[in-house]
Amino acid sequence: MISPELTRFIAGLPKAELHVHHVGAASPHIVADLAARYEGSTPVPADPALVEKFYDFRDFAHFLQVYLQVVDLIRKPEDLWTLIHGVGGDLAAQQVRYAEVTVTPHSHLARGFAPEEICEVIEDARRRAETDFGTVLRWCFDIPGIPGPPADETLSIALDQRPDGLVSFGLGGAEAGVPRAWFAPHFAAARAAGLRSVPHAGEVTDAQCVWDAIRDLGAERIEHGIHSVQDPALLEHLAEHNITLDVCPTSNVRTGAVPDLAEHPLPALVAAGVPVTVNTDDPPMFGTDLNREYAVAAELLSLDADGVADLARTAVRASFFDAAGKRALLRDIDAYVAQNSSAPLT
Repeated sequence: MISPELTRFIAGLPKAELHVHHVGAASPHIVADLAARYEGSTPVPADPALVEKFYDFRDFAHFLQVYLQVVDLIRKPEDLWTLIHGVGGDLAAQQVRYAEVTVTPHSHLARGFAPEEICEVIEDARRRAETDFGTVLRWCFDIPGIPGPPADETLSIALDQRPDGLVSFGLGGAEAGVPRAWFAPHFAAARAAGLRSVPHAGEVTDAQCVWDAIRDLGAERIEHGIHSVQDPALLEHLAEHNITLDVCPTSNVRTGAVPDLAEHPLPALVAAGVPVTVNTDDPPMFGTDLNREYAVAAELLSLDADGVADLARTAVRASFFDAAGKRALLRDIDAYVAQNSSAPLT
């Protein structure tokens, strides 16, 4: 366990979150409120305490099932607005100053939302969250691991609507049996339009999936990528080309991607020189938040306050925040470290 002093340091440290999904980031209170609106037509409980129990996943497949049941609660524009605005407030409470939030447009299109409606709602909620809480939100639109119309629709809404907050293009959903190459044309088109490539890979499959994401999708960052540790050549490539892995330790345990935190490959990735950021993925669903994930990383990597601050700096530098925003956030981190440099933070 890390010291109480380091725990407090982490809680106040300005941070960036680069791997978090909009539905998965909704607090139990938000989810319970949405479930109450549709009680009788959803298995999701309308009580925050019961929502936490509802998130007791058996395995990765069960997690995806539960996740989609929560997605089904977003039936009207006001539901989506409530969720995004609430996520912004929850991030701000953890001193997250900038977040790249993954949105899966297909999930909302399937519920009858129009493409322009989705973008108008999330943009309005994003701007309001920044005004109300000070946290800057940006979007990654991701394909839900399904070829054909879902992939085509995701690319279309990204390119045709192109909301102001959209910075990147991703690929989520199942990995096994879903070759990254299926989506190469979509990523090529997104990259040609200036969107950055951040697919999921190597979470529950092997290092080859990460290679495929790099070669077929032009990945600049990899969401998860923890099984890169299986391949020394891949580790060398990631380090040499500064391809960052957006790692989510507690998520990996909760979904069964790794057996427990003690066996998490984060230390081996860092030892190999691979740039990593620490993130939450779907925090309330996994009983965590970004402060806790920083504490987990601090313990796994034996970090002191300076090491933790370096993790925060890495996330800022790996982000797709504009140059001025990066400079300002890095200055805030440096100022915070300087203000707390006299305390014994190990």
